[in-house]
Amino acid sequence: MTSKYIIAIDSLKGCLTSKEAGQTVAEALTQADTDARATVFTVSDGGEGMLEAFTEALGGSIERAYVHDPLMRRVWAEYGITPGGTAVIETARACGLTLIDEEERNPLRATTYGVGELVAAAIGRGCRKFIIGLGGSGTSDAGIGMLRALTDRLAPRGGTIDDALRGELGRCAFTLACDVDNPLCGAEGATMVFARQKGATPEMLPMLEKRAERFASASAAHFGFDRSTQPGAGAAGGLGYAFMQYMGAETQPGADLLLDLCGFDDALRGATCVITGEGHADRQTLMGKLPMRVMARAKAKGVPTWLLAGRVDDKESLLEAGFDKAESITPDGMTLAEAIRKDVALRNLRSAATKAIKSYQND
Repeated sequence: MTSKYIIAIDSLKGCLTSKEAGQTVAEALTQADTDARATVFTVSDGGEGMLEAFTEALGGSIERAYVHDPLMRRVWAEYGITPGGTAVIETARACGLTLIDEEERNPLRATTYGVGELVAAAIGRGCRKFIIGLGGSGTSDAGIGMLRALTDRLAPRGGTIDDALRGELGRCAFTLACDVDNPLCGAEGATMVFARQKGATPEMLPMLEKRAERFASASAAHFGFDRSTQPGAGAAGGLGYAFMQYMGAETQPGADLLLDLCGFDDALRGATCVITGEGHADRQTLMGKLPMRVMARAKAKGVPTWLLAGRVDDKESLLEAGFDKAESITPDGMTLAEAIRKDVALRNLRSAATKAIKSYQND
């Protein structure tokens, strides 16, 4: 009897892409069970790997634009375009934390200008619908830099963002792939929750907060409404707020948006098992992260779900939540430095997948 496996593994950050992880597991399964069929989905929740996952799901292609990074250095950044005129933008490609060396990190200086350049480039290619991934930013400028770039690129010389919005920008629709529900300001806002990891010192925090508050106040007075308290406004250092306030962007959980686009639920029909995973699985996985979203959909269809992760903590909680297996792929005693080497991670993942299917066959 042919077994049908559905594989949807998030990237193991800094180690394996979603596609690499999925294909490795598929190869291990089909070698261990010659009658098995494996379908691999490239997945992401809106952070790392979002560009490839969403562009593939939409049948698009990857393009490049010459933009500015968070420190206004020129870089090539990729974005996706689909035949139907939808652009896929992973904002970290232009304003990501990984683009800034640790000693250079300063969210008072870092800008989202390059994100605006990517949006403008896609508009120039005819795109009027946008899916924006907000994970992994190195900025905390409330999207001010992004709006400046849109003004520079799309408004008449000497014009304002209002002039840009009266043109093609105002005819665009934006969906934010976002799994963060923080507001722009306050104790749970962009500054207080996320700025430290982007290099903010204690002295910078009140300055960043005040900048965001002033911008939100001025924007609310200008438009007559205020989106700064909406869930997700604090995503990517407040970039979510700028998209909501100025472009009327709507938010959707990134994982669910992608799973809908790629027809994941349809693929579950007749499935033997779903295999998902991520770099580190623990109680936070149960707070709406991609493996949890995958498992919830599989469970609703009566399909068991196995979780394979670089590291697994709180295993009992994961099993109680509905995962049928929750296994760490990293052998006991192996250091993190070794475990995240690509060749080692591939070997560990292949071994764990083989062990899981053999255990299933013997049950």
